[in-house]
Amino acid sequence: MTTPGRGLHGRVLDTLGPEITGGEYPPGSVLRTDELAQRFDVSRSVMREAVRVLESMHLVESRRRVGVTVRAECEWNVYDPQVIRWRLAGADRARQLRSLTVLRSAIEPVAAGLAARHATPEQCAELTDRALGMVAHSRGHKLEGYLLHDVAFHRVILEASGNEMFARLGDVVAEVLAGRTHHDVMFEDPDPAAVTLHVRVAEAVRARDAARAEELTREITVGALQELDILAP
Repeated sequence: MTTPGRGLHGRVLDTLGPEITGGEYPPGSVLRTDELAQRFDVSRSVMREAVRVLESMHLVESRRRVGVTVRAECEWNVYDPQVIRWRLAGADRARQLRSLTVLRSAIEPVAAGLAARHATPEQCAELTDRALGMVAHSRGHKLEGYLLHDVAFHRVILEASGNEMFARLGDVVAEVLAGRTHHDVMFEDPDPAAVTLHVRVAEAVRARDAARAEELTREITVGALQELDILAP
């Protein structure tokens, strides 16, 4: 489904992006914009706009007298939320989820420790609210509601760290959590131990216990990796 507000070039991207990240166009493949415009029944200007977006993600590059060339995977902007979404929708989902979860395990515990030092009273209150929201949606197959609070909880942790680099990873973590939910790499009801850990992280941040907040968050990320061993081996 095309994302609302993205127009015709969004429709092109919703098909062409996953095809590129899914390997249907291997690195070095040349995309002919005229042929693509005919395929998608759009104007050349619409096709050029779609290519510009793909270029901004470093998925392709335009070469004079050659055309639009698919770049090597090592050159892609793998932190772009849309690229993450496309890759999670493909056959390589398990590897992508593991890679992103390992990234979380390296970043989020440190961010939680910093949050315990720097979080504002408002951020502490929101962490508690979001953790309780996770508890409220952790039974009865309410995964979409749970996801809403889970994403918000981790965004607050990253933002409350006071580190702008960590804060910018909020969209990345959101895509990981959403991908697990939307591609059924989650139990029908979240692990009760993981839910409880989120509550305890909120308590540790509010108590300004940096070591405890870091330790508990590390337990969350370790648990997420263990879930992948079961659900996406």
